[in-house]
This record gives sequence, structure tokens and C-alpha cells, in this order.
Amino acid sequence: MEPHLLDPAVLSCPSSIPLTYNTHSLKVLKGTKPTLNSSLLLVRAGKRSSESSQKGLQRQPKKDLSQILRTEAAISGIERKVNSKKYNTLWPKPVLEALDEAIRENRYESALKIFGLLRKQHWYEPRCQTYTKLLMMLGKCKQPEQASLLFEVMLSEGLQPTLDVYTALVSAYGYSGQLDKAFCIVEDMKSVSDCRPDVYTYSILIKCCTKLGRFDLIERIFSEMSYLGIECSTVTYNTIIDGYGKAEMCELMERSLTAMIGSGTCLPDIFTLNSFIWAYGNSGQIEKMEKWYDEFQLMGIRPDIKTFNILIRSYGKACSYEKMVSVMEFMKKRFYSPTVVTFNIVIEMFGKVGNIEKMEEFFLKMKHQGVKPNSITYCSLVSAYGKVGYLKKVDSILRQIENSNVILDTPFFNCVLSAYGQAGDVKRMGELFLDMKERKCKPDNITFATMIQAYKAQGMTEAAQNLEVNMIATKDKSGTRLIGC
Repeated sequence: MEPHLLDPAVLSCPSSIPLTYNTHSLKVLKGTKPTLNSSLLLVRAGKRSSESSQKGLQRQPKKDLSQILRTEAAISGIERKVNSKKYNTLWPKPVLEALDEAIRENRYESALKIFGLLRKQHWYEPRCQTYTKLLMMLGKCKQPEQASLLFEVMLSEGLQPTLDVYTALVSAYGYSGQLDKAFCIVEDMKSVSDCRPDVYTYSILIKCCTKLGRFDLIERIFSEMSYLGIECSTVTYNTIIDGYGKAEMCELMERSLTAMIGSGTCLPDIFTLNSFIWAYGNSGQIEKMEKWYDEFQLMGIRPDIKTFNILIRSYGKACSYEKMVSVMEFMKKRFYSPTVVTFNIVIEMFGKVGNIEKMEEFFLKMKHQGVKPNSITYCSLVSAYGKVGYLKKVDSILRQIENSNVILDTPFFNCVLSAYGQAGDVKRMGELFLDMKERKCKPDNITFATMIQAYKAQGMTEAAQNLEVNMIATKDKSGTRLIGC
């Protein structure tokens, strides 16, 4: 059948989700704040320090332009065949590769179209692994209705859901903010043989709760895990520590670390370190950030490039620019190569305070060291130039990009539009808006708001009203597309 628009549907689920939990809880999370014994941590964490630091240093290499273009061409080529009835005898390799790439890039509309084409092939065999990947992607893209429909399609193909499929469905509902349905799925899993929730399922559920700020449910989840005899893993503890840290609930974060060490089976690692220093650095508690950095050093946990990036951003936010630069120097002495993320942070921090000279100095260093700027780099440069009215330099940046292989995105265009908007150059804004559409960068709310504000400031009321109508029409046209089923 042809792909078509469907009304969103959800799995049938009781209106009241049974969330009755055992009253037992982790005492350490509820009691008084214990003190950490650094020597004890050193002994326990030392066994894993070298392994964890090595894992933390591993990074997936970035794709080069040719690979990106091949990926785009592969996905586009397969998508063009979706609406044709004659393409039911395609070779498996290009279809499966295009599907994997679309899933990896979280392009859910493309992925579902390609999956619809896949199901038409004479060699197609339904697999739970494929559905698991699609459901996880839909969770990341916050598409619970599509996840529900996809689950129904899987059942219609005669597949029995596995533990991984159920867990992926939990993540799809949880990440989309539908915690009641996520808990409903977990309850259903308990009654299915070989699909009872495990530590990974509960870790996903905890992560969903922390992202939504539902920390009131954390203790209940721990109690249920304890009742079912499921022990927390390092990932579980790191998830809750990271959640508390991002919510600036630092005392509970420290208690969770104590519980982690007290478990006797889970040890802090590089992810724990990064969560701690991010939490204190982001909240401006620089002394505590430095204290915990030293504590983790005593545990034998070495920093990775992400650690240094967090330190640089934290010092930049606190206006400690000398310390920010000193981290860069320390990295150089210890043979840590700055990444594009490292330079982007430094450029952004100097740009925000209008220190154009320093910003440009590190931009030149970036290029001299062979680190290719990306759209985020240029976005920071344009924002800084726009604030101080250096429109000629904004023009220069645009010319540089024309002669490069940088792939532009909507946030970059928003920065450029804002720069010209502040200068009142609405004509140039209009040209860029058209260029944006030609490059298939979809305007968002920020795009329209920036242009409307600029037009109103110039007394162009009618043009501003037309844009408002355009914005509403764009929202109305946006819809979700599912596989042909």
C-alpha cells in the first residue's frame, strides 16, 4: 500500500496506571548526608580507573563531506522509490543501509518511509531488532503516536514483542512525556514471560523521569527494583546522578554517589566525574567543581576531552577567562588535542562578552591546527559580530562559507538574520530567508519571530502580518507520516 497520513493512535492503557510500590527505599538517599572517604574511593575505584578513562577517551570519528553526501543521496534515492508500486524487487543492501542511516540520524519521517518500502520487498522478513531500533529513534524524536502505531504493525506481522522491544516502547513514551503509558508498559511486561523488566528497562525509566523533572518517582522506582531483586548498575547510578546534577539538586547527587560506592558492585567512572563537574560548573560553584575534580583524581579517574570542555565552559560562564585559557594550555602539555567542540566553546565565550580580538585569535588557532569550523563555530562568530555591528565581517563569514563544505542549518540562519535585523537591513534578511529555503533549512519559530520583530521595528506592519500568517500556515501543514501499512 501507499504511505498515507494516519490519525495518531495510542496503545490501549488503563486510565489509572498502577503505581503502587513497596514502601522500602534507599536509605542513603533519604538519610543525612554521609561523608566520603577519599582513601576508600581510591582503593575501590582504582581497579577500574585505567579502563574507564580509556573508554571515556574513545570518540567516534566525524564523517567527512563525501560520506555525508553519499548518505544523503542514498536516503533520498530510496525515498523517491517509496511511492511507486514497481519497486518491490530492490536489492536488500541499499534499502537496509538507507534505513540504518536514517535511524542513526534520527530522521524519523525518512526512516518510516523507507521501512514502508522495505515491507513491500519479496525478501522482507519481520524482525524484532528492526522494530526496536525504530522505536528507540521515535522516542528520541518524541513521536509516541507513531511508536504506538508501529507497535501495532509489529503485532499484525505476527511477531511476539521481546524485552528489547518493550523497553524501546517504554523509552518512546517516557521521552515524549507520557510517563503514565511508560509505567503501564512496565506493568504489562511483568506478566509476559521472558519480558520482565530488567535493570536496563528501569534505567531508561529513571532517565525519562529525570528529563521531565519527575524526581518524586525515583524513589518509587528504586523501591520496585529492590522488591523485584534487581540491582542498580553503574549506568543506573550515573543516570540518576546526571539527572540530579542537571536539576541542580547537588545534595541528592552527592548522596547518590555515596549509594553507588556503598553498593560494593558499582564504581564511579568518567561519566560520573563529568556529571559532577558539569553540575557544579553550570551552577557557578567553581570551588566545588574544582574540589570534586580533585576528588575524582584521587579515585584514579582520569579526565577526558569532554571533561576539559566542561571545565572551559564553566570558567567561561564564570568570567574566569585566565583559567579557561590555562585549561587549554594544560591540554596541550598533556597531549590532549582540542576538538571542534573545544574551540567552539572558547569562541562562544569570548564572543558573548564582545572580546572580538580573543575570539578571532582562537578562530585562527583552530584553523591553523587543522580543526574544521562547523555551523556552530560560524554561528558564534556571526552572533558576536552582529552584537557589535560588524556587518562587514558577517558578510566575510558568509563568503567563507560559500567557499567551504560547511553544511548550514536553521540555527545558523537564525543568527545571521538576527545580525541583519539588529542593523535594520530587512532587504538582506529577505534574501537570506529565500536562501534558507533553497538550502532546505526549515524556518522555525525563532526565524519568524526574528523577522517579524525586524519588520515591525522598521514600521513594515503589513509584511510582519504576512509573516505571522505564514508561520501559522507552516505549523498547520506540519504533520506526521507513518509507514504504509
